[in-house]
Amino acid sequence: MESLETRVADHYSVEHIVDTIKAALEKAGADPEAPTPDDLKPVDEFHTGGQEATDALLDQLEIDREMRVLDIGSGIGGTARHVAGRAGCHVTGVDLTPGYVAAAKVLSTLVGLEERTLFKTGSALDLPVEDDAFDLALMFHVGMNIEDKTGLFAEVARVLAPGGTFALFDVMRLSDEPLNFPFPWAETSGFSFVDPPEMYREAAEKAGLELVAERNRLDFALDFFNRVFARMEKAGGPPPLGIHLLMGGTAKDKLQNYVTHISAGDIAPVEMIFRAPD
Repeated sequence: MESLETRVADHYSVEHIVDTIKAALEKAGADPEAPTPDDLKPVDEFHTGGQEATDALLDQLEIDREMRVLDIGSGIGGTARHVAGRAGCHVTGVDLTPGYVAAAKVLSTLVGLEERTLFKTGSALDLPVEDDAFDLALMFHVGMNIEDKTGLFAEVARVLAPGGTFALFDVMRLSDEPLNFPFPWAETSGFSFVDPPEMYREAAEKAGLELVAERNRLDFALDFFNRVFARMEKAGGPPPLGIHLLMGGTAKDKLQNYVTHISAGDIAPVEMIFRAPD
């Protein structure tokens, strides 16, 4: 039987991902061999709200050039590159999917950020980094694939330096209503673990991390998707470059189910910021 992590990695695997992105860049009018970080933005931040949501979380943090930053579940590297470009710091990304890690390295080289980013294949439950190695850990839309929230927070606490910060943005449960699959993070319920905020708080407390901020982003998510769908309707379809390239043939169903459950108040993306003891 395949392990849970193997199933998750397979779910996110996309063949020829860099070639697909380069072809879409060309269709969008960008240079596929020398894109800018902004050229990649429509596809390389695979979470609700993209860069807009990333900045909304980063704006609550103090990040300088000297900080050591970890991006857990870094995907094809968009958030890591954005943080590195925005703050001038070095960012290490860890992701379960080897194809994502390989693509992240190529894309960072294409945009000239290979010196400020490093990507490794690994599990959020067994991060391939040293103890106390990071001042800031980030996680965007990863916890929905992790059943062991206690183990996740224990591992984050291990790699954070004293006084370090853990900031996350995950889809969380707000009701007990059954969920209709597929979703962007899972085709079936077998590897979907959308848990309520209290489960995150309890896991953090066990790990010795203090909750310092929390914000439900349901209204933001609905507004974001309304804008996205309005642009698609006006254009007669999705743009050449977008996160649909990472979701396969069921992209439309995944997004529709997600938006339906957000609209019903069953689930919502939630920000949380935790602090490690000094």
